[in-house]
Amino acid sequence: MDQQTVAFLNQPGVGFFSLIIIGLIAGWVAERVTASNHGLLTNLIVGIAGAFIGDKLASVLNVPVFGFMRTLIAAIVGAILLLWLWRAIRSR
Repeated sequence: MDQQTVAFLNQPGVGFFSLIIIGLIAGWVAERVTASNHGLLTNLIVGIAGAFIGDKLASVLNVPVFGFMRTLIAAIVGAILLLWLWRAIRSR
């Protein structure tokens, strides 16, 4: 990897457009892991909500979340938990 890529992936915070990209990726990965079938907008919403859930979960567990990759991982975990919880509530 070149220096610009390394610098981008290690920044302490993410911006608005990065959050949208993270939300899309996290929503898509969570969709695949939970074997769901959603559209692009639903993936974005689930991914962004998952980013907030993952961030809160990481703060409870004292795991620092900063930069693109750690935020993406937290968003994926949060989105999977959100979809799992949604299915558990809906199945009742």
